Amino acid sequence: MRIVIVGASGNAGTALLRRLHQDGNHELTGVVRRVPQTSAAPYDGVRWHSCDIGAYGATDRLAELFDGADAVVHLAWQIQPSHDQRRLHRTNVGGSRAVIEAAVRAGVPALVVASSVGVYAPGPKDQRVAESWPHTGVPGSSYSMHKAAVEALLDRAEEKHPSLRVVRLRPGLIFQRDAGTEIGRYFLGPLAPTGLLRFGRIPLVPSDPALRVQAVHADDVADAYARAVAADVRGAFNIAADPVLTPQVAAALFHGRAVGVPGGLLRVAAGVTWRLRLQPVDSGWVRLALNAPLMSCERAATQLGWRPRTDAATALRELVDGMATHAHTEAPPLSDAATMAGRPGGLLRGRLPGTGDPY
Repeated sequence: MRIVIVGASGNAGTALLRRLHQDGNHELTGVVRRVPQTSAAPYDGVRWHSCDIGAYGATDRLAELFDGADAVVHLAWQIQPSHDQRRLHRTNVGGSRAVIEAAVRAGVPALVVASSVGVYAPGPKDQRVAESWPHTGVPGSSYSMHKAAVEALLDRAEEKHPSLRVVRLRPGLIFQRDAGTEIGRYFLGPLAPTGLLRFGRIPLVPSDPALRVQAVHADDVADAYARAVAADVRGAFNIAADPVLTPQVAAALFHGRAVGVPGGLLRVAAGVTWRLRLQPVDSGWVRLALNAPLMSCERAATQLGWRPRTDAATALRELVDGMATHAHTEAPPLSDAATMAGRPGGLLRGRLPGTGDPY
């Protein structure tokens, strides 16, 4: 198959390249803002093209790249700079619109899109919801509302173009060791002493009853994408592994203690430190963690034959080890370059957390 992957050099994209290389019978095209300057696996054997999907004229460029493709997988998403919401909307919503329109224009048979648990409206933490749960987002979280806006675009595309097979994967948090530096930059920032994590200990873990989230290893997400490309399926699929991650689970994993902190206080703390440019994520991420429902993955099991190989606790432990050791790859999003935003060297160059682009 000829598969075009938009956002092929990020966390999920890197894992998907690994997975598709295993098949050995695909022609792979990667579309990214910054082309990897490396021939190392898994970036080898890929035809790379640079395109800012949020830029003017991106639809025309993408339609050219999509021409003749059997499937397009859209993984591109921008989380930072969080202090520039206009830019994030430009890439996430405007860029996704360009991808969808280009797929239609090029006559691509299948479009597989990265959605998220974040697309769901607030839901239960004591039972699991199916894909029919409202996908209208969590108010107060720009990430969530952008995901909801993109799925609304997909709804309209499906209605207008029934011949286009549209699949949306809705994974939980995506972890792998090689993303340790990237996730540390995006979510912790340059002031976090991630080197201390090498001891495998987190002494205190903030705890609220609603802090119950799901995660999945990047390689398992990649397997779900590969199955969605190959199978004659449509619609949404929840993707997550057990166990549900709670403060108590994290405390046990990292030899610490869960300490009760009200969710409202966590939101305030995140908001204040974000406004002061001390860390890169706003209070919307706390709001999302407190309100996103738990997902049932029964549909993925029955229709895709998908089951995770790595449990969520192991995936979390692997990620934390990657943060401690500055694990990375040579692709720009996963780079360990010391001067990048979110790292101490970037801070010394005046790049405050959550500001500046490219991040």
